[in-house]
Amino acid sequence: MGRVLLARRTPVEWAVRVVLVTVAALLGYFSLTHSMALAVRNGAQARGHQLAPEDGRITAAAAAKELADHSASPTQGAARQLALKALRQDATAVKAVITLGLQAQSRNDTAQARRLFAYAQRLSRRELQTQLWLIVDEASRNNVPGALHQYDIALRTSKSAPDVLFPTLASAIADPAVRTSTVATLARKPIWGAPFIVFVANSGDNPLAVADLLLRTARRGVRVPDEPSAVIINRLIHADAADAAWRYYTAIRPGAKREVSRDPNFAAVFERPTAFDWTAVNENNISASLQSSPEGGALTFSVAPGAGGVLVQQTQMLPSGTYRLHGKGSEIEQPQQSLPYWVLNCRNGAELGRVAVPNSADKGGVFTGQFTVPPNCPVQTLALIARPSDEITGLSGQIVQARLEPIK
Repeated sequence: MGRVLLARRTPVEWAVRVVLVTVAALLGYFSLTHSMALAVRNGAQARGHQLAPEDGRITAAAAAKELADHSASPTQGAARQLALKALRQDATAVKAVITLGLQAQSRNDTAQARRLFAYAQRLSRRELQTQLWLIVDEASRNNVPGALHQYDIALRTSKSAPDVLFPTLASAIADPAVRTSTVATLARKPIWGAPFIVFVANSGDNPLAVADLLLRTARRGVRVPDEPSAVIINRLIHADAADAAWRYYTAIRPGAKREVSRDPNFAAVFERPTAFDWTAVNENNISASLQSSPEGGALTFSVAPGAGGVLVQQTQMLPSGTYRLHGKGSEIEQPQQSLPYWVLNCRNGAELGRVAVPNSADKGGVFTGQFTVPPNCPVQTLALIARPSDEITGLSGQIVQARLEPIK
């Protein structure tokens, strides 16, 4: 019973968050102006009403400003009179209907407020105030699909809606009911869907909920780009949810196996690689990139004289045991003390060993070595490290193969 009550309460808590956003939006929204008479801030409505007292839209804007300026007044009579006058002048003056709706809500006359805001929505779906109120109303009644429907309308009709609504929805998807309705909405491929996917991957409060949302959305036929997938995988790893990160990864990279490294020939080039893919480093005096070709691929790198650091890395989730790293380099010619090397580190920083990369003239550039992964090291990083070189051209070369696999 307790779980049922908690599940029912969560959307209401979401509604409270929406209310806070709505109040802030409404306070700012009333200060904006419309057309010529409403184009100048700070009192333009009043001046516009003086210039065109018979224009219903301008009278409605004056009513809205009057309500905002005297929101603490128990009567708000002047705002009501202006709103009624505006509707007599122009029955489609939607701001007048909104003003009357807000006054009804302030009197706790929710039924009247619902009728007025429903009418306001019939007049225009482009008034963000109307959609915000309807979102709050649906959420307060625990009608999550209804609230998401109003979200959809607002995000499709108002350019400013994403700034107001994306943060709230990104937080709300932690609730399973909200998440399910959001997936259903995104499956219809609304115009705001792609920007929201990017936003929620970067800003959602709960990375586990975000990962679930993205995977379920992808299963409904919606393309999730490389960037949000990479972001959420990296966020899960940093949140100590590596198992969830790996499950997400295997969903977008079918066939990946925990006991071996991936892409041994550096042939897979992604717009935004995840932590489980090869990630080349380009910063300061280090330049590295994956070069794909029909024949395969290679990691190409160059490092300025005296510089050093990570060239490429890939997160691993190797089970405990002994592993062999083998591969081949080319076009590498350095003194022994300046040759690059592979290192495998536990996520806690413990180093599990190194494997040197020889000069390409030495044994054809082939390298091999072993690592032992202990039981208390579930997440590791395999990285190629450049040592500082005193050569006038610095360090450069290629790795054409690198594979980490268990020794059986």
